[in-house]
Amino acid sequence: MNKNILITGCSSGLGLALTNYYLEHEYIVYGISRRKPLIENKNFIFKEFDLSKIEKIKSSLTSFITQIKDIETVYLNAGTLGEIKEMTKLSYEDIKEVLDLNVFANKELLDILTNVNVNNIIGISSGASKNGSKGWGAYSLSKSSLNMLLNLYSKEMLNTKILAVAPGVIETPMTDYIRFEVNDNIYTSAKILKNGDIQKPNEAAQKLHQVIEKIEQFESGSFIDVRNI
Repeated sequence: MNKNILITGCSSGLGLALTNYYLEHEYIVYGISRRKPLIENKNFIFKEFDLSKIEKIKSSLTSFITQIKDIETVYLNAGTLGEIKEMTKLSYEDIKEVLDLNVFANKELLDILTNVNVNNIIGISSGASKNGSKGWGAYSLSKSSLNMLLNLYSKEMLNTKILAVAPGVIETPMTDYIRFEVNDNIYTSAKILKNGDIQKPNEAAQKLHQVIEKIEQFESGSFIDVRNI
């Protein structure tokens, strides 16, 4: 019997790579994103939705998600970087826009998922959730909040293993922006990204599945960096 996977932000980057990985391994993949990826596969069930519309998530997605019944793994992958700026130059609206998608959209989704039998939930976090690097204010705030959000839900969803996982640096439009457009003399963390190892999305997808394969080793609610395991 095919296992079910749910992936948000499935149309590009890591989300698309995860979608293709699981379809290639004959899982049934339920995807949510603003636009449909160019995938023609009978095991791919897609729902077009913009997760930044927080107030519409439950009314728009509850029936789509609860119809699945049994889910092997949920990847809460959809997210946004925001602008790389000093905190003093970030407005409340700038920060809220990032928090809405990276934190509050996932809160709404987790509420829906409490009504479904789910084995594993992986929230895509970041090393930025632990590192207070200059310029990453909104993103770091959102990912550290996501870590705690997942930790809190792990205390309530006792039959589900919930992890916040940093997948490492991945070649995506987000990291291209940091590597090629951000001034690394002002924001020194960008220099580390430019000079460090970077992985293709499909490589990151395989490493995330390896986390699932050894998920019993990890405490529910914890933060994991794949580079350290």
